[in-house]
Amino acid sequence: MNERMNERMNERTKDCLPDSACRERKWSVGESGPGERNGRGTRKWPVGAGSGPSGLAVRGERNGRGARKWAWRAGRPRGPRSTMTNELDIFVGNTTLIDEDVYRLWLDGYSVSDAVGLRVRSGILEQTGATAGVLQSDTMDHYRTFHMLERLLHAPPKLLHQLVFQIPPSRQALLIERYYAFDEAFVREVLGKKLSKGTKKDLDDISTKTGVTLKSCRRQFDNFKRVFKVVEEMRGSLVDNIQQHFLLSDRLARDYAAIVFFANNRFETGKKKLQYLSFGDFAFCAELMIQNWTLGAVDSLVDDMDVDLDKEFLQDLKDLKVLVTDKDLLDLHKSLVCTTLRGKLSVFTEMETNFKNLSRGLVNIASKLTHTKDVRDLFVDLVEKFVEPCRSDRWPLSSVLLFHIKYVASVRSLDGFV
Repeated sequence: MNERMNERMNERTKDCLPDSACRERKWSVGESGPGERNGRGTRKWPVGAGSGPSGLAVRGERNGRGARKWAWRAGRPRGPRSTMTNELDIFVGNTTLIDEDVYRLWLDGYSVSDAVGLRVRSGILEQTGATAGVLQSDTMDHYRTFHMLERLLHAPPKLLHQLVFQIPPSRQALLIERYYAFDEAFVREVLGKKLSKGTKKDLDDISTKTGVTLKSCRRQFDNFKRVFKVVEEMRGSLVDNIQQHFLLSDRLARDYAAIVFFANNRFETGKKKLQYLSFGDFAFCAELMIQNWTLGAVDSLVDDMDVDLDKEFLQDLKDLKVLVTDKDLLDLHKSLVCTTLRGKLSVFTEMETNFKNLSRGLVNIASKLTHTKDVRDLFVDLVEKFVEPCRSDRWPLSSVLLFHIKYVASVRSLDGFV
């Protein structure tokens, strides 16, 4: 390959040089010249007029694609009709180096000077023997690279198919995954809120409250909004759509599915009595609701959106009202549940005493979900009507789970329920 490049270079040079200059010296790729090498072994020629190989004048400038375009001018004796110009496009490729620590600092929203300070305090100068000036230049170079990559990270498939940056697939996956990662403290503050300009105006306060830098808050918010806009109208699996268009891992795609689902249905998560719940708690609930309460979940033959609750399903929940309005049915349901749980529940006495109140609370919440406001207040109502009474009676989690299983199974054994 080098021989073919040498021949082509020599032919071009010969076309623009007098015979005496051609006899004087031939230029070949990789031959030493007046340029100097940079730290990665690539020859660096000064921009502007300079001395090139075989007595050629060199002029370098950037073209629109970022590659340097060189104009070679024959160095024959000056005089009339003595100058001819040939232009060559030279592309020098190299693997793009990604420092994970610097990438993390950039994602966290630190300025170059702050990032340099943090790197100095980490002891990198002593470890590498580099000077402060070299560290400053290295950090700035990485920040410039990340800035150029950011537009590609907004549409991750573009990063895989672009030719400007030579990045191994494993590094591409790392760049994407970390760019779309988020701080749980931040997402907890915006979960369920409308991803609009109004919410974005509150990011200053959220940054102060959570300790996440404002720049990082903006990146995370913009990521949430970008994913939401891309997948909100798509049919099919929400998780699959996110993975296909943003190339995220399964776990991160499921987290984003929860964020999109909550933003679309505007569930209230910010009330004081809900503050003890983590993002993971809500994400767990979102996954179950997507699997069981959306149109695609209710009818496997329908390929519909996972972001919307199935209205027919919510309408059917009104039929549960009879479980608490019909006294005989309520007593029968209680009897069935108590029979199956006797001797198996550590809080059996408390459960038996409060069964009717707990059942009324659950059924009333379910029967009101046809109203938008009641959908938004779903988690507030569940905490008030079910979680807090169980907590006050010191129900262990195992008892709550067992009660739920037997409660549902007993309903299915009643006439008219399946």
